[in-house]
Amino acid sequence: MDFQSCVHIRQEWDIVGARQLGRDKAKEIGFGTVDQARIATAISELARNIYLYAGNGKICFEIIEDLEHKGLKIIAKDDGPGIRDLSQVMEDGYSTSGGLGAGLPGVKRLMDYFDIVSEHGKGTEIRTAKWVR
Repeated sequence: MDFQSCVHIRQEWDIVGARQLGRDKAKEIGFGTVDQARIATAISELARNIYLYAGNGKICFEIIEDLEHKGLKIIAKDDGPGIRDLSQVMEDGYSTSGGLGAGLPGVKRLMDYFDIVSEHGKGTEIRTAKWVR
């Protein structure tokens, strides 16, 4: 796995950097402007969650290919407090920050693949991917 393309999330400005790098990668792979915007939105949400809830972490990008598909995998990883109740966090409308609560369910809808592993006291890792159509 090529984790060369990672953006460390430590301050609010890093969210912008992660979003821009992800959009650039998506364009490079051949995603259209609508999917580039979807990917950038998902990255913003993942990076913001790291910034707000974990304090620091990273967003990594990997170009993925098989015989029929090309896409972009995004891994959001932190060593924060973890998520106590994953099912609650994945409910539409749930928010701990006073936001709209589109968060992780929104990321799942925007992307083609979504997986989350979180351990209380050890952090969270979210893997998501989008395929070029």
